[in-house]
Amino acid sequence: MNDIRNFYTSSDATDIAAAVGKGDVTATEMAETAIAICEELNPKLNAVVHKTYDMTRQAAAQTAKGSDAPFAGVPFLLKELASSWKGAPVTNSSRFLRDMVAPEDSGAAARLRKAGLMLLGKSNAPENGWSIATEPVLYGATVNPWDAAITPGGSSGGSAAAVAAGIVPVAEASDGAGSIRIPASCCGVVGLKPSRGRVSLWPLADYWAGSAYFLCVSRTVRDTARYLDVLSGATPGEPYTPPRIDSSYVDALRDPVKPLRIGLVTTGPHGVDADVVAALNATGRALETLGHRVEPFAMSLDFDALWRTYTDMTCVETAAFYDFMGGPVGRPVTEADVEPITWAIIERGHATPATAHAGRIESLRQAGRAIVMDLDAFDIVVTPTLTQKPRPPGFYDMSMTDLDAYNALWADASFAFPFNISGLPAMSVPTGHAGPVPIGVQLVGRYGAEDVVLCVAAQLEEALPWRDRRPKIRA
Repeated sequence: MNDIRNFYTSSDATDIAAAVGKGDVTATEMAETAIAICEELNPKLNAVVHKTYDMTRQAAAQTAKGSDAPFAGVPFLLKELASSWKGAPVTNSSRFLRDMVAPEDSGAAARLRKAGLMLLGKSNAPENGWSIATEPVLYGATVNPWDAAITPGGSSGGSAAAVAAGIVPVAEASDGAGSIRIPASCCGVVGLKPSRGRVSLWPLADYWAGSAYFLCVSRTVRDTARYLDVLSGATPGEPYTPPRIDSSYVDALRDPVKPLRIGLVTTGPHGVDADVVAALNATGRALETLGHRVEPFAMSLDFDALWRTYTDMTCVETAAFYDFMGGPVGRPVTEADVEPITWAIIERGHATPATAHAGRIESLRQAGRAIVMDLDAFDIVVTPTLTQKPRPPGFYDMSMTDLDAYNALWADASFAFPFNISGLPAMSVPTGHAGPVPIGVQLVGRYGAEDVVLCVAAQLEEALPWRDRRPKIRA
């Protein structure tokens, strides 16, 4: 192949793996191309905070010609939050954990390694993931490749920026209140939060009362489907078991899509920007043209009250995490070790009685059930991913000390966290834009029905194509 760089930057992960498998390119060529692009672009983006080039080259050397691994020879990034890749840093972007190195692979990392993905590095994330921007004190802010005047989103902002810019075709992302979908929207890429229990959290059995999820961001729906095929499947004995489909998610994309009943949400508790409404309506019209029945819908939910309950629950989980990590670090966490808003979270968690925490979890379980029942008439519900266009850097300020005021800033993401609570699959796809700024819309499906969500997303990918849109900073 004459132009290796052009092939790499114009291909998705599926194309790259196929070319490596056929011998048209080598894994080493893909590794060296990704390294060169990262060295060129990352100083402008700060999307990659740890470079693991030795690991990349070693994996490339071990990738055989003719490999049928689903992602053979594909460079990717692991998010610097929770996920462990043996020998790579795992700091959660926290000064308290700055010296931590993963002693072993997490369950997901082991599956990704076996699938042929080559670790290029770790992507930037806010401290402990609690921001919908990516501006940690430890590593500095990530720049949105479309426009430096807007956030790339968070907490998977490093991954989304790197994928949008073409450093890698796919990168890990995780989601506790929209952290896959929000940066996907801000950076014009694809981001699926799967159903609760679809992807194992091993070595954890559960986190945030079933509201934390792991998958990826990518540029194409088929790459996301392939990534889900790799990670799908719980560890025996885990608490959540969504229904399985008979085929693979990639194969499901080839099946015809029957006409669906789709609810379209264009209003929100704090208003919806006119450009976001335009993207939603354009998506609705495209779905009607595709043969689906689209109806206006408004969710029956006290968003603000539920958000307060949810955020107070997560404080206890965060405090428990930092208490536990005092063991490996060798001392308890102090106020000087973390950002001010993280300390406020830890303090609130420690001050919460066990009975109050148990009551909040039960309230969230009931709310999740109510959300599922509210959407039950529809096969898919289309909502804003963010109700407003991306905010400027510094808007979500983790140097704040007033936790309630900080959490109130997340009103733009009112349609993200309900689906963490309910366990429903939800996917942001970049069907809209306002000038150069991408706008994602969210597709919410029935529990366990990622195949339907992916199929509708693939239809929109063809009807409202986004793959050839290019940000300012791009390989």
